[in-house]
Amino acid sequence: MPRKTESVIESIRMSNGLTSVFIEVLSISGSMFAKTNREREMTIWLAQQDQSIVGIGTVGFDIDEMPWTIDTFEEEKDFMLRMISNTIKGTGWEKLSYEPRKDWVIHCLEQFRLIIHAFDKQSVDMNNYLEWSEIEEDDDRPTIPRGYPKCVKHEIYLSCHGCILCNNGS
Repeated sequence: MPRKTESVIESIRMSNGLTSVFIEVLSISGSMFAKTNREREMTIWLAQQDQSIVGIGTVGFDIDEMPWTIDTFEEEKDFMLRMISNTIKGTGWEKLSYEPRKDWVIHCLEQFRLIIHAFDKQSVDMNNYLEWSEIEEDDDRPTIPRGYPKCVKHEIYLSCHGCILCNNGS
């Protein structure tokens, strides 16, 4: 979370299982509603926070670490807020192979919405986007998969780790 909002909004505390659900349902929603490449990229970045690949207990991020850009910041922020709202409504949750504790997930999503809402353009560090999106010519597993492919089974954007739902056994 950016330094400017630390005193106003607390960090979101989640168990490993709740973190996985949180990232999965956001990835589902983002995949359903992303229209622009930047929206797809924001969704893919979230999907890369996949504990089943990265490691249990190692996923966590500050809002200012996300790949925001200065030129399209307002559109990116608006997309994130819409993604969160659609996720809170339960959009796409039927794709999960399990029944999460909705009250816990929704509580965390509401906190996340407050954090995103409070985040401002002055806190954007373009280096986060530039480093994350850098593609090597000979890279067979780019950070942002070329063409923004989706999982055939779940219809969500694939990250360099594959499908977050398939990786978790859904």
